[in-house]
Amino acid sequence: MPDLLLELFSEEIPARMQRKAAEDLKSLVTNALVEAGLPYEGAKAFATPRRLALHVAGVPSGSAATREERKGPRVGSPEKAVEGFLRGAGLSSLEEASIQNDPKKGDFYVAVIEKPGRPAIDIIAEFMPAILRNFPWPKSMRWGSTSTRWVRPLHSIIATFGPETEDPDVVPFEFDGIQSGKTTFGHRFLANEAFSVRRFDDYATGLEKHKVVLDADRRKEIILHDAKDRALALGLDLVEDPGLLEEVAGLVEWPVVLTGSFDEDFLTIPDECIQLTIRVNQKCFVLRDPTTGRLANRFALVSNLVAEDGGKMIVAGNEKVIRARLSDARFFWDTDLKSRLSDNLPKLDDVKFHEKLGSVGERVKRLIALSAELAPLVGADQTKARRGAELAKADLVSHMVFEFPELQGLMGRYYAAAQGEDASVATAIEEHYKPQGPSDTVPTDPVAVAVALAEKLDLLAGFWAIDEKPTGSKDPYALRRAALGIIRIVLENGLRINLGKSILSASGLHQVQLGDPSALVADLLSFFADRLKVHLKDEGARHDLIDAIFALEGQDDLLMVVRRVEALGKFVSSDDGVNLLAGYKRAVNILRAEEKKDAAPVTGKPHADHFQEQAEIDLAAAIDTARAEAAEAVKAEDFEGAMEALSRLRAPVDRFFEDILVNADDPALRMNRLQLLAEIRDATHVVADFSKVAG
Repeated sequence: MPDLLLELFSEEIPARMQRKAAEDLKSLVTNALVEAGLPYEGAKAFATPRRLALHVAGVPSGSAATREERKGPRVGSPEKAVEGFLRGAGLSSLEEASIQNDPKKGDFYVAVIEKPGRPAIDIIAEFMPAILRNFPWPKSMRWGSTSTRWVRPLHSIIATFGPETEDPDVVPFEFDGIQSGKTTFGHRFLANEAFSVRRFDDYATGLEKHKVVLDADRRKEIILHDAKDRALALGLDLVEDPGLLEEVAGLVEWPVVLTGSFDEDFLTIPDECIQLTIRVNQKCFVLRDPTTGRLANRFALVSNLVAEDGGKMIVAGNEKVIRARLSDARFFWDTDLKSRLSDNLPKLDDVKFHEKLGSVGERVKRLIALSAELAPLVGADQTKARRGAELAKADLVSHMVFEFPELQGLMGRYYAAAQGEDASVATAIEEHYKPQGPSDTVPTDPVAVAVALAEKLDLLAGFWAIDEKPTGSKDPYALRRAALGIIRIVLENGLRINLGKSILSASGLHQVQLGDPSALVADLLSFFADRLKVHLKDEGARHDLIDAIFALEGQDDLLMVVRRVEALGKFVSSDDGVNLLAGYKRAVNILRAEEKKDAAPVTGKPHADHFQEQAEIDLAAAIDTARAEAAEAVKAEDFEGAMEALSRLRAPVDRFFEDILVNADDPALRMNRLQLLAEIRDATHVVADFSKVAG
């Protein structure tokens, strides 16, 4: 079957746009093929700094003819309905339609729409200009005198179509005055001549001969392999940086790895500052001395040239820029160390946190109060927690963080340590932002834990107070991440915290009109329940079990919620649990029907003197025993014991439904038995709301 080859050759495409643009091209073209009745066997997209390419394999040579019967309005329908039918079916008059009879609905019009098959090359030529004209670049530009937009000026288009055994044809179309063809160009500097291609195999081979590695992932492999080899030759290790690797692979078509050096004096700057300076300014990798674990005064760069001098001038140029940038970094570092972190605190009053939530200085005051309250709950020294919170944001106005915002927190730790602050305080300054993602670690030092919890609780309570909650598609203040961070900190450190009380404390520190504080707490706890479901999903916990626990009043101790969910999960997967759940649901369904009929809930305890059958007597006794034992077990936080107590209800519940007619003719007897069913419901709710459990 024929293959389709496309290439869009242009000026340099920004590295950050390349991979998505290649996938967009693939999606747009393959979707258009399928919609036109041209299913394909496989497709792969490619990107280099100067080209987007797409290979689609196994495309039919043409679309199949189709025949469709389209039912229209009834005979005698209003004129507008008939006109709409004719227009939609592509008919000029009703004479071109037929009339069919429906025994129930009468006569109605039917249009037979026949579409002949078309050559695939014609279909592709027809849809390609529209795809290119509406291509979803994040940013695009116009050039010359045309109104056409593309990411950068477009120079040529390859579009060939045909089977492997024959010379393919050019798919004929035009875009912005550029006629599609089968000619492309090699590397801008190393092999900038035009050459012709037929299909994908000789296209990829031809590019390689002309010093272009088409596949971005292969360019990444070359860069990583060569950089490691060059580091090894120096007795050093490459500090891998996946984000930088992705970026530099999008900057070169023929990667050449070189190494350079900088003055050892710069190694007095923290490693992270050196790495970020070199990464941001020159897109270079840093190397580490394996004997010390610290950075070495060497770096690896990726060139797009095979230079005649072996790259000496390229390395020298990079060294010059890196020397200047590291001089700036050392100036920032030295200047910041001349003043104490606490001297920065007054400046935070001039830094706005949020229009409705005040300045960063006001936020720091809230963090101090909240950290002090949380400290005893997490085993932290209260004085150190207050100090950690006080200095947590002080590095935001430092020279280094102004230059590199990514270093906030980290630089605070460095400055605090250099100025003799307690080690736990320094750790809290760095780690109070953590965790910042699912792969990030959580704080474990108690002082850092207290400040990190305060940071996130203040964030959530504040934005809830001003009704700036996340929506389905937007979360500009990363509130979901903050809630997940609290959940992970609590669970991974095994902390017992009354979350509702802590939320209330955090909200009370904000100088905004809160409305009903209890409503805010309830809403935020519901948000935490949703986030907990997300967190536990990968661990196999069921959403309905989390709902069953959160449905009970006062369930805001996340650690205990998780333990209860674990115990409930084991119980409902056991035979006793499955059968008791079935009995519970049967009881609840009967109660729901009766309560709906009587428009009133079934309340009150059943009367023992109304019991007529042994199954009733046994069930009532079993309920009393199980409820008491389950309540005691829950109080002792023995949730598996609570489930075991409930499991003893299985047999008497089963026997009750086998032997007893609930809806007896005697109203008093019927109500007594309904009250016994309500007792089953109430007894199980000591442990969980079983109505939330699926099954």
